Amino acid sequence: MFKPTYVFDKVGEITPEFLHKKQIKGLLLDLDNTLTTHNNPVPPQSSLDWLDKMRAAGIKLMIVSNNHAPRVTPFAEQLGLDFVSEGKKPLTFGYTRAIKRLGLEKRNVAAVGDQIFTDVLGSNLKGIRSIFVFPIEPETSLPFRFKRAIEKAFLPKKPEGAKQ
Repeated sequence: MFKPTYVFDKVGEITPEFLHKKQIKGLLLDLDNTLTTHNNPVPPQSSLDWLDKMRAAGIKLMIVSNNHAPRVTPFAEQLGLDFVSEGKKPLTFGYTRAIKRLGLEKRNVAAVGDQIFTDVLGSNLKGIRSIFVFPIEPETSLPFRFKRAIEKAFLPKKPEGAKQ
C-alpha cells in the first residue's frame, strides 16, 4: 500500500513517451512540493513547460490537493487546470471525483505526488497507479518534519542519475 508504482526525482522527468508506453492518458497532480514549493502562489516556469509538453501529447491533467480552495483555485487557474480541493487523501473521494471529471477509465490514470501517506497510499487504495516524486524542497514545519521522518522507512531510493 505504501509502495509507489513508479518513482521519479521530480515531476518534470515524467515524459509523454513514458506515459504512452504505460497507457496512462491522465494524471492527477498533487500541488504543494510536486508542481511548486509549499504554499507558493506562482507556478515555476519548469512546471509550466512540463504541463505544456503533457497537453501537447494529449495527456489529461487535473490537480487533486488536500489544500483548501482559496489555495488551489488561483494556482489552478494560472495553469488552466481543473482541480479537486480538499481531496482528503489518502481517502479516495477526491480521486474518484477527478477520474470521473477526466472521463477516463481508472486503468488509464495515475496520481503524481510527493507524500507516501497521502498521494501514494490514496492512489493505491483507489486502484490507480502511483507516481512518487521527491519533494521540491524540505518542509520546515514540525508536523511535516515528523511525517517525513515516519515516511523514511517507506521511501523509495532516488532514481539512478537523480540529483541528491
